[in-house]
Amino acid sequence: MRGGRKKSIRFSNVYSFSCGRSSSGGDHSQIGQKGYSRVVYCNEPDHPDAKRLNYRGNYVSTTKYTVLNFIPKALFEQFRRVANLYFLVVACVSFSPLAPYTAISIVVPLVVVIGATMGKEAVEDWRRKKQDIEANNRMVKVYGRDQTFHETKWKKLRVGDLVKVEKDEYFPADLVLLSSCYDDGICYVETTNLDGETNLKVKQPLEATYSMRDENSFQQFKALIKCEDPNENLYSFVGTLYHGDTPYPLSPQQLLLRDSKLKNTDFVYGVVVYTGHDTKVMQNAVDPPSKRSRIERKMDKIVYILFGILVVICGVGSIFFGIETSKDIRGGMLIRWYLRPDATTVFFDPRRPYLAAFCHFLTALMLYGYLIPISLYVSIEIVKVLQSIFINQDPNMYYEETNRPARARTSNLNEELGQVYTILSDKTGTLTSNSMEFVKCTIAGTAYGHAVTEVERAMERRRNGGSPEIEDQLSDRRGDNGDGVDFKKLIKSFNFLDNRIMNGNWVKEPHSDVIRLFFSILATCHTVIPEVDKESGDIHYEAESPDEAAFVVAAREIGFEFYERTQSSISLNELDPETGAKIGRQYQLLNVLEFSSSRKRMSVIVRNEEGQLLLLSKGADSVMFERLSEHGRIFEDETKDHIKKYAEEGLRTLVVSYRELGEEQYNTWQEEFVNAKTSVTADRDILVDAVADKIERDFILLGATAIEDKLQEGVNISEASSVSSDLRNLLSVYDFHNPKRKEICYRLKSTSNSNGNLCMLWHVIFCDLHSMCLPVVGYTSETRKPADYLVPECINKLALAGIRIWVLTGDKLETAINIGYACNLLRQGMDIIVITLDAPDIASLEKKGDKEAIEKVSSESVMEQIRAGKSQVVSAKASSGESALIIDGKSLTYALNGDLEKMFLELANDCASVICCRSSPKQKALVTRLVKTGTGRTTLAIGDGANDVGMLQEADIGVGISGVEGMQAVMASDFAIAQFRFLERLLLVHGHWCYRRISMMMAKRTAKICYFFYKNMTFGFTLFWFEANASFSGQPAYNDWYMSFYNVFFTSLPVIALGVFDQDVSARLCLKYPQLHQEGMHNILFSWRRILGWMLNGVSSSVIIFYFVTTSTFPQSFREDGRVAAYEALGVAMYTSVVWAVNCQMAVSINYFTWIQHVFIWGSIILWYIFLVIYGSLPPLLSTTAYKVLVEACAPSPLYWFSTLLVVISALLPYFSYKALQISFFPMYHDMINRMQLEISAASHSSLSANARAEDRIRQLKDRLWHHSEP
Repeated sequence: MRGGRKKSIRFSNVYSFSCGRSSSGGDHSQIGQKGYSRVVYCNEPDHPDAKRLNYRGNYVSTTKYTVLNFIPKALFEQFRRVANLYFLVVACVSFSPLAPYTAISIVVPLVVVIGATMGKEAVEDWRRKKQDIEANNRMVKVYGRDQTFHETKWKKLRVGDLVKVEKDEYFPADLVLLSSCYDDGICYVETTNLDGETNLKVKQPLEATYSMRDENSFQQFKALIKCEDPNENLYSFVGTLYHGDTPYPLSPQQLLLRDSKLKNTDFVYGVVVYTGHDTKVMQNAVDPPSKRSRIERKMDKIVYILFGILVVICGVGSIFFGIETSKDIRGGMLIRWYLRPDATTVFFDPRRPYLAAFCHFLTALMLYGYLIPISLYVSIEIVKVLQSIFINQDPNMYYEETNRPARARTSNLNEELGQVYTILSDKTGTLTSNSMEFVKCTIAGTAYGHAVTEVERAMERRRNGGSPEIEDQLSDRRGDNGDGVDFKKLIKSFNFLDNRIMNGNWVKEPHSDVIRLFFSILATCHTVIPEVDKESGDIHYEAESPDEAAFVVAAREIGFEFYERTQSSISLNELDPETGAKIGRQYQLLNVLEFSSSRKRMSVIVRNEEGQLLLLSKGADSVMFERLSEHGRIFEDETKDHIKKYAEEGLRTLVVSYRELGEEQYNTWQEEFVNAKTSVTADRDILVDAVADKIERDFILLGATAIEDKLQEGVNISEASSVSSDLRNLLSVYDFHNPKRKEICYRLKSTSNSNGNLCMLWHVIFCDLHSMCLPVVGYTSETRKPADYLVPECINKLALAGIRIWVLTGDKLETAINIGYACNLLRQGMDIIVITLDAPDIASLEKKGDKEAIEKVSSESVMEQIRAGKSQVVSAKASSGESALIIDGKSLTYALNGDLEKMFLELANDCASVICCRSSPKQKALVTRLVKTGTGRTTLAIGDGANDVGMLQEADIGVGISGVEGMQAVMASDFAIAQFRFLERLLLVHGHWCYRRISMMMAKRTAKICYFFYKNMTFGFTLFWFEANASFSGQPAYNDWYMSFYNVFFTSLPVIALGVFDQDVSARLCLKYPQLHQEGMHNILFSWRRILGWMLNGVSSSVIIFYFVTTSTFPQSFREDGRVAAYEALGVAMYTSVVWAVNCQMAVSINYFTWIQHVFIWGSIILWYIFLVIYGSLPPLLSTTAYKVLVEACAPSPLYWFSTLLVVISALLPYFSYKALQISFFPMYHDMINRMQLEISAASHSSLSANARAEDRIRQLKDRLWHHSEP
């Protein structure tokens, strides 16, 4: 917009301001009472009364800790974990004589683990602190005592300060708007940071202040504001401004909220009413719901089981110890005289065996405490953080157009991605891009526009059985009309193709006058603000919604260019049908009746250059057709047919109409409208809508618009390039004798990675080289090629993974169904179950207004339809078919109540896809809760708007799409992606890897957690077997520091490497075989059977290690001088075998080796020897039993090295045997896929006959995989 025109715009005269008023809709009688006691002295922050009020400053802190409370609060957080609390108690008791080891050996590892976790907390909190520092030190202009504005930091603002905020700046606190650069003081505000909405909000000051537009006008300005106390409600504000002796009611329309941004307004003046943590945005800054993964919750149960095992073995040892101790003195004789039972302490007193057994129990609790992995939690946290970094840096989930990568906003739920059972998705902005394009219209009963929508393509494919010629047929259909597209001149928001209308040809149409009026309405009936680029002269439109922008752009392209708006006029450049030249036309803007969800329409009242008063309107067909006059329904039937067809094609429609007003009629209405606008009652909005409703009648129908909300688009170039690289390597190996194939090889090797070349070459290769290339690379005829639209393929992959997909949308039933077909949510051959209340008997009851009868009949109807749906599902299953459920918003209201809720969920769970149309935000959250609690499986919700926040927070995992509806959904989410299609990689690749890695960390083959328990069971039970052979005396088998460093240094790093880097299959195979996701969906890798199996593996390994080492070491000489192994050497030999066994167990379980894993695994073993040498070289007072034990006793003995080798091999044999049987007879998904890839690799190096046999074997494996994946 031209800057000079801003000064004259006074929109307050024409807007209805239904979102907020200059007069309040709240109850101002409450001012001064409890909850409404805030008093602000405007422009007098130093007023004595203001100082006594002592309101908060504007300093904001979002940190979790402060310098003073960090240590106590962080320690409290750490010792809320049962395992950490246990080790704290053990550390305290270790200072008593009961301890079997020195206190420092248990305290140091505990300090290291707790310190590392607290350090991580400190780093994360410091990052938040830096963000706070940046925000608090932003600059804003404040009116000072010298009666001029000067810059100061945000944190120094006080309640009552007068501030000046300029264009594109954020508001530093909650302000009451006084005036702006416009004559009537209005301003435009973007609230993306608050509610996620990118459309601009209009704010209006009070009439008492809007005229103050320069510094001099504030010299004598003093006022008093009494308003409500700080609260979190963004959409309410009740207050009164006292200026002079006159009170002026305040409303949300005058409130400018902190962190919202000033747009399209040069500057505003405001007075600070809420600061710092009293502002509404900070009042809303509550922590999101705490979410924990299922594996983490099960991990707590496993820790309790380990505690149980610990108590049991301690109890068993104490019982045996008490029995043996009681026998040490019999009839005055000393049985074990060498223990001197006659001169001992209470810890070994044959005269008091029960007390001795109890003391032994306490000692054993500390001795066997290594069954509880002290480093488990910190290792899990480290791994999850690193996994999150890999998600954040995945180039295949980076969207270049908006420069947005994927973001893991929490690391707690990484493995939960691999267990998703149900996805609940919004449609607009999630499946679709919320990028509206004007594609078709119907005017005077004639349909215009030949652009082919995505839904049309899907419909044609469905009708023709997926024939590959469909795209050509659709292109031919478009070409028959002579419509071509110059791709160099593609225009955003405009995809209209029809030569009957374009290039001025509309003047030749039979109803050219109707066409002219139709597009004139599109160019004038809106709230769009034009901005002219001074350099290029191009006009950019700032619209409240993508729909309005699309309408204005469409009108411009047809020949009705909107280029200027003033306080009371709208200017267009229109095509003169007589001369063919563009002429300027100006419409006097009298009133704007804004759109709202309840009105479902928008209207403007204008006066044209001929002096006619016109009411121009556009709105939903459900409210517009009933408002047509008798003589205005000429094209009604044709228009309704076209609207129905557009809805089937997935288009969003609005009806366009107008009426002519008489002067007297308008003046009477205007007076009534002004009275309603300026009323000071709680019913003000209702009054304004009622007055508007009086004049929005007797319309003359012109036609309807149809815009397309396109499916999210884009080609994953890096993925395509990766696959093309595989094919290049393949083509370099094979010798193609066919000249055509040689040309293809040459072109593929020399091509760039451009979309067009890749797509063309993919098509040729897949068609011509299918028989030779695909068996070798591992692709099948169903392998997808790069496409323009990846949402359908993404949904198809997720469906193949066994994931149930629900779409919750506000669209019409017909639109929802056809969008479902377009994105593969509904597939050919599916049995479609529709539950709706659009029945004649219910419609007649609604007209009568009998609510009780409506509820009864509706509830019974929904129940009957659900029962019928169940019968349909049973029939479909009998014929091996799939079912899909579609339910509208009205039916959903009853389906979520009482007994119907369970029936509805049972029906939905039996369907492969579910679409809930006409859903409200509350219904979305309720459906999500129902699915989560009813199925007991992992649910994922994905959305992009503020209306999706409840759904995202209710689900186990919330995924926000950083689209055009702002960042509200992203801020409430656990993961953020830029496109729906990235969900495929997030779940099938990262989800599978994270689930498998985290599971294996804790048992080994299951991922990570099972391995922790395996290695601790192995280590802890060697202590138990040693105790059993030492009369449960409480003597540890190992040196104190051996035990302390076991979990911290010698076995923890390889587990972390496994949790971060291991891959059972590559990313390409994860996407190619989505059935892998079912391992996590059914929790195969972390089931109780596998957990207990790994615990038993640990026990068996401990038995092998202890008895093999003792049997091979004790009977014969161990040292060079012929002496047998002493207690110190036995401990080193057993410990060495444990370290080797558990690390080698890790090595044989890893599927994907990196140099980091090699360093961690073999480095941990080498570190043990280095530690033993260094620790053993210390004086005996410090090294105790480790003094030169390796150098002098173990290293020179061949028996030490031979027994280590024998024991390690023997300890690994049970696992090898189990895996051989499991892979051969009970293979898992990844086992079958890896075997298939080996067959493929072998086929690439074999003869043609061998290749044929290999292909046959591969086909058998694939059939087995698909059969195995069927639920």
